[in-house]
Amino acid sequence: MDEIVLYDYWRSSASYRVRIALNSLDLGYRTVPVNLLTGAHKAPGHLGRNPQGLVPVLEIDGLMLTQSLSIIEYLAETRGAGGFLPADPPGRQRTRALAYAIAMDIHPVCNLGVVGHVMELTGRGEAARTDWMGKFIGEGLSAVERMLDDPRTGTFCHGDTPSMADFCLVPQVYNAERWGVDLSRFSHIRRIAAACNALPAFQAAHPDSVKPQ
Repeated sequence: MDEIVLYDYWRSSASYRVRIALNSLDLGYRTVPVNLLTGAHKAPGHLGRNPQGLVPVLEIDGLMLTQSLSIIEYLAETRGAGGFLPADPPGRQRTRALAYAIAMDIHPVCNLGVVGHVMELTGRGEAARTDWMGKFIGEGLSAVERMLDDPRTGTFCHGDTPSMADFCLVPQVYNAERWGVDLSRFSHIRRIAAACNALPAFQAAHPDSVKPQ
């Protein structure tokens, strides 16, 4: 079988999601760091892999795959990872809704390029970044907490098996803690994140476990 290669940045939420998915399947892979802080993601070599200039990119099955949720669904479809998305359509819809609420509503407004532009426009530097992150991560997770107040929530976001929703939630909780967001009012989120972080697949994917030395 051809080598699986993950082009990622250790602190990227999107990359973190894919690392969790790969680890959950016990798929061995080689990591190629793409340093977002030095602009490596905009270099011609990486743009050849992903015209958007984003991470992650997963090289697998002779393909270059982009977009973290699309990658996770590809793994689910090709590697028999039924737990990533529930078998029933209502369960799949709910799992996707939870994942999308994080990956499509919180993450895009808090990524490196957007926040850097906010800092430039406001001239407030780190203060602007901290305020921006606190507002949008806090408001976004507040909505996710309400979504989790549902009888279909179990040990994890949907039932008792980690799914794509959990793969999105844990990296966002990491970011929230990094930016000083008060998580004390999010009882569902804190409980689920703790359950996830007790699992080896999540532990091995944590930024502290993959940070370049």
